[in-house]
Amino acid sequence: MVENAGFIITQVTNPFNLLLLLVGNVIGIIFGAIPGLNGTMAVMLFMPLTYGMETGPAIMFLLSLWIGGCSGGFIGSVLLGIPGSPSSVATCFDGHPMAKKGQAGRALAIGMTASFIGTFFSAIAGAFLAQSVANIAFAIGPWEYFGLCFMAITMVLAISKGNMLKGLTSACIGLLLASVGYSPIDAQARFTFDNMYLMGGLGMTVVLIGIFGVSMMILAHAKGFDPLPEVDTNMIKGIGIKFSDIRENLVNICRSFLIGLGIGFLPGMGAGLSNLVAYSVAKNNSKHPETFGTGNPEGVWASEASNNASIGGAMIPMAALGIPGDSSTALLIGALTIHGLEMGPMVFKNSGHIVYLMFVVVAICAAVCFVLQAIGMRVFPQILKVPYHYMYPALIVVSLISAYVDSSSLYKCGMMLFFAVIGCLMAYGGLPQSPLILAFILGPTMESNMLKAFQNTETVTTFFTRPISCVFNLIAIACIFSPILKALYAKYVKKSA
Repeated sequence: MVENAGFIITQVTNPFNLLLLLVGNVIGIIFGAIPGLNGTMAVMLFMPLTYGMETGPAIMFLLSLWIGGCSGGFIGSVLLGIPGSPSSVATCFDGHPMAKKGQAGRALAIGMTASFIGTFFSAIAGAFLAQSVANIAFAIGPWEYFGLCFMAITMVLAISKGNMLKGLTSACIGLLLASVGYSPIDAQARFTFDNMYLMGGLGMTVVLIGIFGVSMMILAHAKGFDPLPEVDTNMIKGIGIKFSDIRENLVNICRSFLIGLGIGFLPGMGAGLSNLVAYSVAKNNSKHPETFGTGNPEGVWASEASNNASIGGAMIPMAALGIPGDSSTALLIGALTIHGLEMGPMVFKNSGHIVYLMFVVVAICAAVCFVLQAIGMRVFPQILKVPYHYMYPALIVVSLISAYVDSSSLYKCGMMLFFAVIGCLMAYGGLPQSPLILAFILGPTMESNMLKAFQNTETVTTFFTRPISCVFNLIAIACIFSPILKALYAKYVKKSA
């Protein structure tokens, strides 16, 4: 890495490159904050502009779009209660309740600080661990990936507020929705009803915004509007939080950071999974788990530290193996290929200066985003002063536009409204939304790896004879039966007393 320092310094001190980095961060934050848009979409839209650039400026611009989008996702989650991207779903659970209590400034300060910590230190960890940690991926097969997905879904059932049956029902609905379209191995059409719009499956944007966003606005309108919260931005001192807040949550931050880094490293996983898992773990380890979902800052720390830590983790398999850790790194691999770079084990030997430039740029982008968000933090809460009867119709229009942009089809707009009704019915029946969303996200990965595993061994015993897979599956089974065992144990202790 030291031998590449000259090239890296030249790139990051070039005025034009720095301007691209600043503009990319601003655009990324805007895309991340708007529900339905995200950093991945920003990278996709602006990637053609980089084809005529040299490799260094192109990488800096694309990475700044991605980091800005990942970092800005918490803004919509906190202020509007609608996740800017799947990576910010868990931030809604406590970030928006904090905003309703008039603590929007503090929630935003926690979000931007946790985002900076997660992104900055994951980039440093990725730079030092990329070559050695990537070797672990060679030992992981479809059995381990299935076990990881299974474990992740069952762990998030802890967010079901004590009702495991409703949580399992919600997760099963998510898996059912994920199975719509062609099956991953034999390409058999499932639940398509000969409808061409269902052949490719249900879009993430359609399901996520419909069930989680539009349904929330419909229910809020039906219940009537509470008085608008007063946010006194003059009370925000410095960056909005004290160093003591970081010190008090240090264990939670470190634990969530490691969860995000580890899950981000595994190809196909990423921030959409890590934020929910970290939130669940934080809730299970909290002294006051009953306060989660009502505005507990621990939930925001956990979600934002983990989803941004996944950035550095996702870059490890991208650089060392040529395998995208998520959709954004898949686009980056495509852009790098156009510039003549082939990601994989030989990239450190052939183009090590480019790889390490990427990690340095991510760390710089984390600092730039932190400064931009600190400057705008006193402006963001003003969104709450917009009357809800103006804001909600505008957000529904934005949601419909997002659904159309995602697919260029009005049919998907109708599907989004259909899922909004599903979300309302789930709320009426007391079904939690988080297990459904996570199961929907992980469903395709879980199914494809299960089928690959059976193609190799044709027996279920292999899932328990491979050590890593066995650990994942046993943890998942324990998560399912732990509430029953806890209830039986509590009843036994009560009788003994």
